[in-house]
Amino acid sequence: MQGFQLTFFTQQDRSHQGKPLAHWLLEEARAMGVAGATLLAASEGFGHQGRIHAAHFVELADQPLELVMAVTAEQADRLFEKLELEEIRIFYVKSPIEFGTTGEGA
Repeated sequence: MQGFQLTFFTQQDRSHQGKPLAHWLLEEARAMGVAGATLLAASEGFGHQGRIHAAHFVELADQPLELVMAVTAEQADRLFEKLELEEIRIFYVKSPIEFGTTGEGA
């Protein structure tokens, strides 16, 4: 299949509708029929303002998170429409890809 790899970057302390933003986005992707997504926790990073974000032993609120998924063009459009409707501002990378499954029963 042809589509896109979407990667969203956020941090643990960002929320939407009472949920951590990354988890809200993961649930939205699942509800839209995206076949799979992976949420990764990073130990350290920096954003557009150059400020270092890091996971600390005592406090994880500033921990960087990355959500990666492979989607069809239609799924990407629907997801970005939802983000616009919900007025969510989040940094992303959208790359064209080919994806699928190998092996028997694929």
